[in-house]
Amino acid sequence: MHLNHLGLPVRDVARSKRFYETYFGFGPGTARQYDDGTVIIRNADGFDLALHGVQEVGPPPPFLHFGFRLAAPGEVRALLARMRGDGLRITEDYDEPAYVAFKCADPDGHQVETYWEPHDA
Repeated sequence: MHLNHLGLPVRDVARSKRFYETYFGFGPGTARQYDDGTVIIRNADGFDLALHGVQEVGPPPPFLHFGFRLAAPGEVRALLARMRGDGLRITEDYDEPAYVAFKCADPDGHQVETYWEPHDA
C-alpha cells in the first residue's frame, strides 16, 4: 500500500499549479480539471496532487507538513539555493551529515519539506 494522493485547499489554483510544477516536478501535461474546479496534477512517481480552490485557507497546525525525499544531499541543497534565489520563504533549514532538509511555504502557507537522509536511517 502506498500513499499516492494529497488534496490541498488553495486560493488560486493556477498559481499553486505553477508552484508545484516549477519546484516539485509535477507535469503540466498531466493536469485534469474536474466539475467542482479541482485540478489534479501528477508527478513522475504517479503521485496525484489535488488542488481545490477555496476563498480562504486557514493557518495549519504548527507540525502539519508533507515532504519530498530526494536521492542525494546535493539535490536538496540545489533546490534550496534555487528557491532562495527566487525569493521563496524558507521556514526551516538543516544540513547535517545524515540529514539535509528544508521546509518552505507554498503560496497558501502549506509547509513543504524537501529532504535527504540515508535509507537505513
